[in-house]
Amino acid sequence: MTGALTLWASPVLRAAQQAGAAAGVKKVTDGVSVIDAGTNVVVFSGGEGLLLVDTGAPKSGDKLAAALKGIRANSKVTTVFNTHYHLDQTANNELFSAAGAKIIAHGRTLQWMSNDYWIPEEVRFEKARPKAAWPTQTFFNKEAMKVGDEQVEYGYLLDAHTGGDLYVFFKNSNVLAVGDVASPVKDPELDWITGAWIGARVSAMDLLLKISNEKTQFIPGTGPVMTQAAFKAEREVMEIVRQRLFKQTRAGDGPKDMLEAGVLNGLERTWKDPYKFLYAGAKGTWANNNKLDPDVV
Repeated sequence: MTGALTLWASPVLRAAQQAGAAAGVKKVTDGVSVIDAGTNVVVFSGGEGLLLVDTGAPKSGDKLAAALKGIRANSKVTTVFNTHYHLDQTANNELFSAAGAKIIAHGRTLQWMSNDYWIPEEVRFEKARPKAAWPTQTFFNKEAMKVGDEQVEYGYLLDAHTGGDLYVFFKNSNVLAVGDVASPVKDPELDWITGAWIGARVSAMDLLLKISNEKTQFIPGTGPVMTQAAFKAEREVMEIVRQRLFKQTRAGDGPKDMLEAGVLNGLERTWKDPYKFLYAGAKGTWANNNKLDPDVV
């Protein structure tokens, strides 16, 4: 009987693994995987069900559902974290809330998802998300939970990418999901209309480095899993940019001046749309000019 079960189970297991690979699943540790659903969806398989960090980009629901079956067949998603409010990371919230999952986010993420808001660059209002997409549980600073044998900590990253970013730290697995506070493959984004700015981004990255170690694996909102060294290298680039933006802002410069002055030149990375980044960077530094230097009023 044991032999028969082994022969039966092996093809099934192989099929599940192949299905997972085809759906863009990367295994990070025994308990943590990443699904490419247009953006990264982090999956922790432990306890009574699955825990997700973010739910992917629009039109990725079928792909995501198939990938989850490959990770752990017939297992229900019980908990979802939203690292921030952007649609690219939260498009499938309704899929899981309808099945009974609780959605955890920072309180400011709920505010931005549940209200109409103005997009200055596009001169229009963005409508609030349907209520089924909203987080059902919010927090302010830092909290923790136990999921099976895993200690899961989550905390606020003040104004790092949006006004309501969070990280999720799987401590036993030593994996940190950091959303778009890390940007290894796309331009870093400062959602200035919600309060994000370059000074807060660097501070948030320092916080993440402080709670991690050299073996921690960082999972960004988009792109490959990063080592602590790779994350630290991105932080160093952001620090150089911070210093340059502060200097230009003190000189009274706007984004066009900053671009012409070469604020983003000579760095370890390039920008696909440098003006867009500098526009947001300038907005953020002007809004926080009282924090740029002790003698600035």
